[in-house]
Amino acid sequence: MTYKPDLHWSDVTPQAAFLNRRQIIVTAGAALLAGPALAKSPYSTDDAPNSFEEITNYNNYYEFGTDKADPAANAGGFNASPWSVVVDGLVDKPGTYDLGDLLSGLTQEERIYRFRCVEAWSMIVPWQGVQLSSLIEKLGPKPGARFIAFETVVRPKEMVGQQRAILDWPYREGLRMDEAMNPLTLLATGLYGKDLPNQNGAPIRLVTPWKYGFKSIKAIVKISFTDTMPQTTWNMMAANEYGFYANVNPQVDHPRWSQASERRIGAGLFAGRQDTLMFNGYSDQVASLYSGMDLVANY
Repeated sequence: MTYKPDLHWSDVTPQAAFLNRRQIIVTAGAALLAGPALAKSPYSTDDAPNSFEEITNYNNYYEFGTDKADPAANAGGFNASPWSVVVDGLVDKPGTYDLGDLLSGLTQEERIYRFRCVEAWSMIVPWQGVQLSSLIEKLGPKPGARFIAFETVVRPKEMVGQQRAILDWPYREGLRMDEAMNPLTLLATGLYGKDLPNQNGAPIRLVTPWKYGFKSIKAIVKISFTDTMPQTTWNMMAANEYGFYANVNPQVDHPRWSQASERRIGAGLFAGRQDTLMFNGYSDQVASLYSGMDLVANY
């Protein structure tokens, strides 16, 4: 089966895009709401995606609350436009970039990933965005850059979860440079032919489909190139439960539950569970990144 969205770009262009000059620039630069159809990525699965309603109403996004329904309920007042991203560290082109300028010239792709979260539930999501590797090449990391780190925006007035010390804000994540350069790694800016909804990480988020969901940081406002492994939020919170790598590995249990099987959201109450696949089924693409590593110790 080949996934084809029911909506065309011309059908989903929001009126605000025509009323806000800055947003027009962002839109044109990102090539999300106008122009030719997205390129179909060879990394897309043929599995049928979850519905838009399922994807946008069952979320982990503690900035808007800890219940799965909280992000959809609480994210409506979040302002994702205009948007800028700080780039710093060991990179040739540091600076503060308007989102449209940051993504300008990069090829947009559509990918349908089996996207797993840490509680052993999964969805199949039709993301749209750009390969992170293409942005890294554009920015020019210096030879000493071995890791890339990300931070989420902090706006407690708009993100009610940040009004409590649930986590140490801002949310932080990071990847080893070879992981970031892998063609599977995506900077997503949309899904189902629409801009990312607020509860799914608008306006730009990371997608790392062979890792647990908490690695895929949302609402990115900072990208740093560094020579040392960056601190990451859940590893800082509970290092014995959440490692830096967070690769999907059915042979390594979370201390409080098995990760050998998963529940597909939307499959129905009596559909049962399915076996979790090593690297979420992407072993051919990523297993070589971890050759010789102890994946139990490096969880």
